[in-house]
Amino acid sequence: MIHLHLKLTGFKRPPTLLANHLITMYFSCGDFVQARQVFDKMDDRNLFTWNNMLSGYAKLGMMKQARSFFYRMPHKDYVSWNSMVSGYANRGRFDEALRFYRRFRRLAVGYNEFSFASVLIVSVKLKEFELCRQIHGQVSVVGFLSNVVISSLIIDAYAKCGKMEDARRLFDDMPVRDVRAWTTLVSAYAAWGDMESSAELFSQMPKSNSCSWTSLIRGYSRNGMGHEALGVFREMIKHRVRPDQFTFSTCLLACATIASLKHGKQIHAFLVRNSIKPNTVVISAIVDMYLKCGRLETARRVFNFAGNKQDVELWNTILSTLAHHGYVTEAIMMLYNMLRSGVKPNRTTFAVILNASSHSGLVQEGLQLFKSMPSEHGIVPDQQHYAGLTNLFDEAGCLNESGKDLQMMDSKPDDHVVCRLRGNIDHGREVAVLLIKLQPQSSAAYELLSSIYAALGKWELVEKTRHILDERQGRKEQAIS
Repeated sequence: MIHLHLKLTGFKRPPTLLANHLITMYFSCGDFVQARQVFDKMDDRNLFTWNNMLSGYAKLGMMKQARSFFYRMPHKDYVSWNSMVSGYANRGRFDEALRFYRRFRRLAVGYNEFSFASVLIVSVKLKEFELCRQIHGQVSVVGFLSNVVISSLIIDAYAKCGKMEDARRLFDDMPVRDVRAWTTLVSAYAAWGDMESSAELFSQMPKSNSCSWTSLIRGYSRNGMGHEALGVFREMIKHRVRPDQFTFSTCLLACATIASLKHGKQIHAFLVRNSIKPNTVVISAIVDMYLKCGRLETARRVFNFAGNKQDVELWNTILSTLAHHGYVTEAIMMLYNMLRSGVKPNRTTFAVILNASSHSGLVQEGLQLFKSMPSEHGIVPDQQHYAGLTNLFDEAGCLNESGKDLQMMDSKPDDHVVCRLRGNIDHGREVAVLLIKLQPQSSAAYELLSSIYAALGKWELVEKTRHILDERQGRKEQAIS
């Protein structure tokens, strides 16, 4: 409406400052097409304009477009490089993020706190101590250690690498610590199971918030100390700290851990009394708690009254919990209800059901669902699904049946699948030969046969099989070109 008003009042080509704001607005709404149209119609573009487009694409995860813009930019500054590093880091493409960061550091274009924040996220995800130590040194040299956010990220990175002494040393050296810094270390101790240090540090906090309390509760819950977790929750309420949705899901996890129906019902009642509308995560936690306490009907009623049933993760939670507690038939029926509701299953959905079917001897049901994955739902089975299929046949004592279905396999068998066939190595070889006859151009059969020969120590046959595969793939590429 704002853009339309500008056009109607004579601003068909708004000035640069106004156009930059329009680009920001469109990207914040996810409308990259309109943002690009504004950019293309601009008579005068400055560095902010280019960075605006670059950052917009990166935040939407459109790194191909971001990269294209980056290399077209007439001038680049540290904001440009920060956008590329953070974009790749947030997409999980850590090698690319590090490559851009290293190139950036070799240039004399300046830097700011965000230049280090993104690459610290990479070091946290990769859990690479040497990378973390290098960044810590760089931050120290440029004088950014006084930045509480950066120091907290380095503490988190050290903790994720298991270097708690380094994390604590940096925390103790911080001249100023905010709630985030304290909470980071409290969570770190809890993550490594050191609840004594976690609780002691929490008690020393000059100021705490809902996140701090929840971190301690979560630590106790994750370490199987449900009663202690609920005790901290009671203290939290006494201190009049308002719990958030994550607090409730964590407390419900504690109740499920100790199968405490009484406390679980109290937390559920607290939500109802205070008119707190639970999100999907909390609803999943309530359902999980009731099921683990043996209250199937109550769990079903909670699920049925849930407002948003279009969230596949909510369905996956109840499917997983039903299967875990032996309600496999109910889980399969729930899956069909899910499909009738128009919810699209994902990989986790089928992994859960295949696992459940294997433990209950429901071979035909599991096999039927397995076959429906690519044909009806567009999901190509991966290693987790094939491991479930192998378990399904093995538990039922009919591993030989798997040869008829492994022909669907497009991915390389991993060690787990191969090992399950090693107990029946001759049959495994028959399966591979059958696959080659059915799908001579598929790499899966050759990889399976190669893995079986390797398991037998027949390295000449391994080499021969791989050579045949290379030749076939070469002919396939020539045919395509």
